[in-house]
Amino acid sequence: MADEPQDQAEEQQRQKKPLWGFIASDPELTFTSKGDARFYARIGEPQSRREEDGSFTELEPDFGDLVMYRKSAERAYEKFRKGDNFIAVAEKREYTNSEGQEREQYVASRIGHDNNTTNYTVDRRRPDRDSPQHDTPAREMQQALAEREAQLDPDTPQAATTPAVQREAVAR
Repeated sequence: MADEPQDQAEEQQRQKKPLWGFIASDPELTFTSKGDARFYARIGEPQSRREEDGSFTELEPDFGDLVMYRKSAERAYEKFRKGDNFIAVAEKREYTNSEGQEREQYVASRIGHDNNTTNYTVDRRRPDRDSPQHDTPAREMQQALAEREAQLDPDTPQAATTPAVQREAVAR
């Protein structure tokens, strides 16, 4: 029972919460060892202080790391650039980096442009999921990496290096 408050605190920290700010670095798209797309960007969260007269004073932003995985990562990489304002749903996670340092990052499940600060148009046409034009840069990069890996390791069967076409279920 003594561990219960700590377990509750950990559970609260892992809950998804709204997050908003700006993309502070050029976004990166990499792939995990399992071949899943991974989006990474350094983000800034604006901070302010309310003064006694009711006005607000802007403070230095807090900075952090934002990651996304799989299809969401590919979409975010296509849509976001350094300086873009965003709104996301994310959970904060702690991890140990390659230098052995404890770090925090936000793992987002959804992200979009902040419509209070961003002008954009919405394309409401349904995408043709079977068209060759629907291939994303991430898929093209993954295919190129697989082909390069096959060239470097000729003992690997070709079929094992060609990624399988994955299709998403679509509710109609």
